[in-house]
This record gives sequence, C-alpha cells and structure tokens, in this order.
Amino acid sequence: MLVGTRLQIDGQRKRRKGVGAAIRRSIPVRTFADWGDPPPGFFEMDMVEHYNGPKIDGDYLHTLVLTDIASGWTECFAMRHRSQALVIDGMDKIASDLPFPMLGVDSDNDSAFMTQDVFDYCKAHRLEQTRSRAYKKNDQAWVEQKNGAIVRRLVGYGRLSGSEATKTLA
Repeated sequence: MLVGTRLQIDGQRKRRKGVGAAIRRSIPVRTFADWGDPPPGFFEMDMVEHYNGPKIDGDYLHTLVLTDIASGWTECFAMRHRSQALVIDGMDKIASDLPFPMLGVDSDNDSAFMTQDVFDYCKAHRLEQTRSRAYKKNDQAWVEQKNGAIVRRLVGYGRLSGSEATKTLA
C-alpha cells in the first residue's frame, strides 16, 4: 500500500544511518570457516542475558563471555546491565587475567559491541576486531557452545538482577 509513497521519496526507501552502521561497515566479517588455525589469543565474544519471562525492563544481569579459539579457554565477566563501558571493563579485566596476550576479538552484531568506544579500545590495544554475519549463530560456534556448557549450566535460565546478584555472579 505504501509503494507509491516510498517511490516519491527520491525513488528509494530511507534507511537510518548512524555511527553504529558506520562502525559495523568498518569491521570485517569473519565466518566459522575463516578461522583456520589461529594461535592462542583470538577470542569469540558474546553476551548472555539473565532473565526469565517478558522483558518489561532492562534491570537484569548479563554475562560477557570470551572463548579462545585455539585452546577453548573461556572467561566470563558479570555485568549489571548492557553497556559498552562495561564491555570495555570486562575485556580489560579478562585480558589482564589471561596467561597469554589477547590478540583479537570476534563478536556478533550486538549494539553493545558495535560502538565507537569498543572500536577505539580494540584499536588502542592493537586487537584485531572482526564480527560475524547477522543472524548466523554458527559463525560464533565456540562461544555459543560455552554459553550453554558454562553459563547456562552453572547459572541456569532464571532472572538475576541487582548489585548483590552481580557480586554473586562475579
């Protein structure tokens, strides 16, 4: 029904453009098959939400999960809420705890990862930053497996919220 109206707007639909889209375009895509045999230090990164039921508010915890491709080494970082600042804090904490240097991170297209601050952090720390294809969970098979085998197995699927739960989860 809106085709005629849309065609009157310069002949094409207008799409939102912003910093996130520009960042997303500047980060190369890496698929499951592209890994080859990397040395330790290249991680897949994902976030697990701890909620149960409808998402009526954003007051629930998240776990930042990083899994090394070569060794399977997995580190988790408890976050009180979704935040690019907490993603950077988590990456910093995890990098300092590792027995080998962090060389690169591969994330999904989550808006908490596709930000200027995370992009700048990776650049400043000389981390190779890549991303998976949208809606292709197999591109991040290592970290997705650890989400279930570690986070969900230990924590479960219930809703967690508040500072006390954050301390316990950490």
